[in-house]
Amino acid sequence: MQVDTIQKTYRRWAPVYDLAFGRITQGGRILAARHVNATGGSVLEVGIGTGLALGYYSPKIQVTGIDVSAEMLRGAEARAAKLGLRNLSGLHQMDARAIDLPDASFDHVAAMHIMSVVPEPERVLDEMVRLCRPGGSVLIANHFAGRVEGWSLAVRMAAPLADFLGWHADFAIDRVLGHPGLMLEESRQVRPFGLMTFLRFRRVD
Repeated sequence: MQVDTIQKTYRRWAPVYDLAFGRITQGGRILAARHVNATGGSVLEVGIGTGLALGYYSPKIQVTGIDVSAEMLRGAEARAAKLGLRNLSGLHQMDARAIDLPDASFDHVAAMHIMSVVPEPERVLDEMVRLCRPGGSVLIANHFAGRVEGWSLAVRMAAPLADFLGWHADFAIDRVLGHPGLMLEESRQVRPFGLMTFLRFRRVD
């Protein structure tokens, strides 16, 4: 899926994204924020969307977000204002494959349910690793094909609708495993239904 297609898709989804996807994707966001809060420091959310995770972070955590969709970023700005957040360092419209921020800028880098949406997810993962400080955390929440028994038929049926839905239901977990700069420290299925997977990596030297 190309960037212009993603932008068009999320221009359509932005007004109803929270209602349509908020509950089913909430678990991964909670787990990511819980880890960040326990460890402290700063976090970059790659593909922050409407900022569904913003309310879960401790006020002591400095949060930066990027997204390719201006409409989704406006949703995140509105959420931050509504919550009265003072720990939001910035929201930037950027392509996740080429993030204009310095190396090793963050203690944590998170991607919540975007890896099966972005073009060239391997490049996005490279950017996440580049931006994470050694010893820091790279956090990924996503749906991966074949991870939940009984849902394979639904996944196969959804695959042709990828451009309309804005995500690829047949996305393989192997595409985010095995990066030389990362060590996998946690993998778990996430409520509800276990449809989503939460992965926690440590950035190695």
